[in-house]
Amino acid sequence: MRALNPSAPFTTFLPSTVSRGSKTQSLLCLSKSKSKSTSTSTVHFDFLASSSAAPFKSLAPLRYSAPPCSSEDLSSPVHDSSAASVVSSSGKSLKNRLRDGETLYGLFLLSFSPTLAEIAGLAGYDFVLVDMEHGPGGITEALHCMRALAATRTPAILRLPETSPVWAKKALDLGPQGIMFPMIDSPKLAKKAVSYCRFPPAGIRGSAHTVVRASDYGIDEGYLSNYEEELLIMCQIESEEAVKKADEIAAVDGVDCIQMGPLDLSASMGYLWDPGHKKVRQMLRAAEKTVLESNPTGGGKGGAYLAGFSMPFDGPVDMKARGYQMVSGAVDIGLFRNAAVEDVRRFRMSLTQSSDEEDDDGKDPDEKYWSE
Repeated sequence: MRALNPSAPFTTFLPSTVSRGSKTQSLLCLSKSKSKSTSTSTVHFDFLASSSAAPFKSLAPLRYSAPPCSSEDLSSPVHDSSAASVVSSSGKSLKNRLRDGETLYGLFLLSFSPTLAEIAGLAGYDFVLVDMEHGPGGITEALHCMRALAATRTPAILRLPETSPVWAKKALDLGPQGIMFPMIDSPKLAKKAVSYCRFPPAGIRGSAHTVVRASDYGIDEGYLSNYEEELLIMCQIESEEAVKKADEIAAVDGVDCIQMGPLDLSASMGYLWDPGHKKVRQMLRAAEKTVLESNPTGGGKGGAYLAGFSMPFDGPVDMKARGYQMVSGAVDIGLFRNAAVEDVRRFRMSLTQSSDEEDDDGKDPDEKYWSE
């Protein structure tokens, strides 16, 4: 696992290339710069510090040296794929990367801050999930975050506040690469969720494809032919009832991913304050096994990939080892909270230490000698 070097020049923290049809071009053309600093400080991702973290290669930002910009780079348009449905710097969609057996590592964005969304994209996350279920923002705020992510070539997933056709329609018109439906407790509800993502006759999604962002405001003429293939549909299992029907939910045609919800599951079992309880973990393991047995790569219809959120008692590397192919390791607000609390703690400790040193210096020389 590579460490991040905060003293390195800014240009070293950008993804190196993006795919454009048959060409591979630089994402941004920036002037070259060199760091004059001789001292460095290193920041590590503690929860991925073990050697088993190697599978999450895309978490560490790629080293980047900006080549000179050519007039061709600046003038040639990019219309090989929808700008709204961002393809990652690897050149493949989330759905295709899952099919290829990759394990994707992402972040939940609850702050609805475009700046934090942009930082997350530049940091190298495989995806960022903009959370409209628990975050304070709605469609407009999600759009601002999606534009920030698009600038970094990072796919966005939108989690809806509820499973409804209206919310699904408005979210899908923004052009996310994935959509997550909360509280899916039965195959019947999973089928409804899929129908909200399909235009008639396959579903009931309302159509404004000639003017919405998802189709590049009508510029992408291939949108109607490709949207089903490119969209990742995720259903959350987060109750005892849902766990019992996990096999049926995963088998619903059109459901691509099953997202485990450990917090709501623990609450439904009476362990709201103890999501790591043995009985909750046992229930999660049973659901995981059921989803993994659905085998989405088996060639037939049905089957879903396993997705989940890491917890203090269940880290990303352990989850990957059990078969998870999408792992969300943190929440933006949680990361900032931890950094802020630690910053204040260190400052107050430094004041205490400084006060102790001053008291020590004010002692009588003889008294100071004997106290030492």
